[in-house]
Parts: sequence; C-alpha cells; structure tokens
Amino acid sequence: MDKEVGKINPEINFKVVLHQPEIPANTGNIGRVCLGVGAELHIIKPMRFFLTDKYLKRAGLDYWDKLTIHFHENLNSFIESFPENNIYYCTTKSSNIYSEKKYKKGDIFVFGAESKGLPEELLKNNYENTINIPMTNQIRSINLSNSVAIILYEAWRQLNWESG
Repeated sequence: MDKEVGKINPEINFKVVLHQPEIPANTGNIGRVCLGVGAELHIIKPMRFFLTDKYLKRAGLDYWDKLTIHFHENLNSFIESFPENNIYYCTTKSSNIYSEKKYKKGDIFVFGAESKGLPEELLKNNYENTINIPMTNQIRSINLSNSVAIILYEAWRQLNWESG
C-alpha cells in the first residue's frame, strides 16, 4: 500500500492528513472518500484503534486495499516531507472559509482528532492557512468524515473534476 513519501504520484490530486484519529468508522469513511477523489490518506500516530477494526473495514468496504495510505510518527516530520505543497489546517477555530480558497493539485488538508482537533500552537503559527466550514451555533463541529468530504469535493470541483 505504501508508496515513497515525499514523491509526487501523478495519480493523486490531494493529500488528507488525520492527526491522531480516534474513531475507526470515520477513518474508514475518509479512506473511501479519498479514493473517490484521488487523494492519499496520511495518518499521524498514535491512532486510537487498529487497522483490523471491523468498523473501519465496514466503513471502507472493499475499497480499503485500493487506498494509498501512509503512516507517520509525528506531524512535523510529515510537514517537512512536503515543503513545496500548500498545507491547509482544517479547524472550527478559523474565520477563513474553505470555499474562498483557491486549491490546486497536490494541496494537503490536515484534520485533527475528533475529540480535540489540531494543536492550538500549530493553528496559531499557521493561521493564514487555516480553513473552516461555516455552521450554525447549534453545534460545536461537523463530523470529521463529513468535514473531509465537504472540503475535498470543493477542492476537486475547483480542479474541474480532473483525476490524477
């Protein structure tokens, strides 16, 4: 499954990064969406579940083995591997609306853990590259897998639905 990290794969439109994911069904759904739009999935350890989890497999269905997935020990090493790519930090703690950015092939979208999001210091140091999805004040956040789908499909739409 794992191709060389840091190398450009012409079949990949985007990279989705999950920082310490906690819910296997979300990760399974995200993997399926990644495959659907031509994105790689990168997981920053630790994960709060095993890749053999039945909920992860159920959510990813029979697509999981087709997904390009990479694992990283920490977020800094991942970021250092892609100095040429635009990196967007997806968070509820931003006033930068995701649909107002102009995306291009190779862009990276970083999402935090379901219960705590991304580290505050990371968001503060990269505020201009943070993006959020507008929502009412009736909820704290949108489900992680839904958030990934919303942002990825907008980015792919901006590429005129081109794949790889």
